Order: sequence, then structure tokens, then C-alpha cells
Amino acid sequence: MPRLIVAYVKYIDLISKTLGRICMYMVLVMIAVLMLNAFTRNVINMPLSWCVEMAQFILAAYYIVGGAYSMQLNDHVRMDLIYDRYSERTKAKIDMVTSFCLLFYLSVLLFGSISSTMYAIEYGQRKFSEWNPSMIPIKVIMVCGILLMILQAVSMFFKDWAKVKGTPFDTGDLV
Repeated sequence: MPRLIVAYVKYIDLISKTLGRICMYMVLVMIAVLMLNAFTRNVINMPLSWCVEMAQFILAAYYIVGGAYSMQLNDHVRMDLIYDRYSERTKAKIDMVTSFCLLFYLSVLLFGSISSTMYAIEYGQRKFSEWNPSMIPIKVIMVCGILLMILQAVSMFFKDWAKVKGTPFDTGDLV
């Protein structure tokens, strides 16, 4: 594999791994926010209007940004009825074909998310609720997460390409 591709794969995998591991701790933040909500509502009888929506935003950021790490670890959902019976090389060929479908889907998703983010910025979009938070931060996170998934999908394509050629990447120290 050319050095540029090897460097790309290693750096994108490192970024996905780092952000994915950071995102794992967002679940703890979400739990803390929900516990604060339960405490203030049930113990001191002072419900906070922002807690549930903040937990929803944290969860959305968690799965959007963590998606690339999930792809890297091969922990995403896949139908394995026949796939497991194939050799590693055949699996790589199938994955290369499905990578194009994934990249098409993610590209459409990125286009829509950029459009939605630009709308939120232009009109100062806010969520219609008692708390009335700005939608801009979560939409920017959405664009970044989708972009990272596209970069990781390309990295996965290159890894599969290397398997097909018979020269798999040595990324054991990164994953």
C-alpha cells in the first residue's frame, strides 16, 4: 500500500479511537444529568426543565460521534447468515462493495446535515420547549460525527482493499 494510504488509515483510526473512547464517558455524564433531574424533582421538589433534553442531546452526540469507533471495532450491526462462512478475502471483497453503498448513504446524510446546520445558524433555530435550547451545537456535532464516519468508512475500504491484495494493514497497536 502507498505510504499516503497507510498514513491516512493510521491517523483516521487513531482519531476514531480517541473520540470513541472519549464518547464512552458521555454515558456517565448523561446518567449524572438524569440523576440530578431525579434528585431535584423527587427530593427537593424543584424540577429542572433542561435535564431530559440535555440527556437527549448527550445521547445523540454519543451515538453519532461514537459511530466511527464502532465501525473501526467491527461492532456495528451486520447480517451474518452467510457472511461468516466466507474466507477473509471474500469478506473483504463484499465489504468493499458495501462500502460504496455506505459512503453513498453517509454522503446524503452529510449533505442533509450540513443543510440543516446552515439553516439553524442562519435562523438561530431553537428547540420549541420550556428550556428553549439552541440547536446549533448538536447539529454541528452531527455534521462532525457523520464526516468522521465517512473518513472511517474510507479507511475501512482501504483495509479491505489491502486484504484483497493479500497485504493486510498492521493496525494492532491502534485498535
